[in-house]
Amino acid sequence: MTTTLEAPAQPKRKTLYRGDPGMWSWAMHRITGVTIFFFLFVHVLDTALVRVSPDTYNRAIETYKNPVVALMEMGLVVCVLFHALNGVRVILIDFWSKGPKYQRLMLWIVLTIWVLVSAAGVGRQFFYLLTEH
Repeated sequence: MTTTLEAPAQPKRKTLYRGDPGMWSWAMHRITGVTIFFFLFVHVLDTALVRVSPDTYNRAIETYKNPVVALMEMGLVVCVLFHALNGVRVILIDFWSKGPKYQRLMLWIVLTIWVLVSAAGVGRQFFYLLTEH
């Protein structure tokens, strides 16, 4: 008589991602890229208003001078820094023969640099926001 053993049940995942930092880095790279693209699109449109009417352009720029937009600018700085630093990491993984071996270490280095530089950039923006307005 033979008995079969059931395989242990797999724990349910809460997300599509398995929790690997590289996968989250991939997702964040795409999200920050779309955010930067949206900013550039809006920036080109509002800058183009100067050709339509300088007065309309000036009114559009005045609407940006509020704390909500200042917080959005801080978010943009954080997005640009992550996207740039992670992009360098991706380039190293693709073109450096030892890149795949060190990709996890490079991710933690990128995250450390990102946190430090973002804190400095956002701190400077908060200082400007609080002293100039």
